[in-house]
Amino acid sequence: MHSQQRRRVLAHAGRGLVALGLAGIAGYARTQSAERVIQIATRKFEFMPSEITLKKGEPVVLEFTAQDETMGFKLPAFGMRTDIVPGKVTQLRIVPEKAGKFSFFCDVFCGDGHEDMDGTLTVVE
Repeated sequence: MHSQQRRRVLAHAGRGLVALGLAGIAGYARTQSAERVIQIATRKFEFMPSEITLKKGEPVVLEFTAQDETMGFKLPAFGMRTDIVPGKVTQLRIVPEKAGKFSFFCDVFCGDGHEDMDGTLTVVE
């Protein structure tokens, strides 16, 4: 192969690799943005919503906001826990690998009525 012909072949191959790389990046971005986001607001003694349904194996981002004071979120069955601070958005990524009903609750004392601040996460097949 002549050097000019070799350059053309290499240049064409390089453009193909760049295109594949960009397609891979675009695919990665689509995968990341395809995650379902569930917004959960908290205020004294309440998660809104307090009942959440997910599909087994589906990646989801739980996005928390606090309306009045620092709260906690604890989902023992999945080993998950975070603080929810007013003025900040807190995100937890979950990919549930087991089906069933699981309880979550606030684990930061927020006053009289705190013991009733809970909810249910249901994971379906």
